[in-house]
Amino acid sequence: MAGSTATTNAQAGDATMPPVVVKKYANRRLYNTEASTYVTLDDLAKMVRNGRDFVVYDAKSGDDITRSVLTQIIVEEESKGGQNLLPTAFLRQLIGYYGDNLQGLVPRYLEFAMASFGRQQDQMRRTMENTMGGMGGIGGMGGLLPFPNMEELGKQNMAMMERAMSLFAPFGRRDDAPADVDALKAEVETLRRELASLKDVRPRS
Repeated sequence: MAGSTATTNAQAGDATMPPVVVKKYANRRLYNTEASTYVTLDDLAKMVRNGRDFVVYDAKSGDDITRSVLTQIIVEEESKGGQNLLPTAFLRQLIGYYGDNLQGLVPRYLEFAMASFGRQQDQMRRTMENTMGGMGGIGGMGGLLPFPNMEELGKQNMAMMERAMSLFAPFGRRDDAPADVDALKAEVETLRRELASLKDVRPRS
């Protein structure tokens, strides 16, 4: 449930607050100018999860290096055991787009895909919370029993995203694209049916 809590906190973040200004010095130390204290990449990752926006500037040049710092955070998270979010195949495909004529399209596509994924996850989370709240918790081995099909739906989500990205693969066969699109639509419809079935889950008296 840690992921659910983190996302919920992020959604609750105050979008009206100005971003925190962080300065990066030559010794690679990061300084939070709002809190007047040095911070680590882990601290910045927690800010992201809590919905607090920040920008990072090079202390000497004044250049905006937010993108590179966010990338460093992802590298740090991926290096932690059991925390991997980016499949190897996805990373290889992503690298293949650099310098490709579709490079300009990929960022917009990824933003759209992740926004759609986030909306679906929100719906799944609300369904889970409503169901668990109505049941008053299911006693089990030291806590609540896992929500049915949640892990499987997560796997299907990631598989669908990987499949969608493969449609833009620079070395893929373009004549296969129509069939792939039809298959992707079928996968989306399957996920929708799964979500509908989750909504129908009700506590038994």
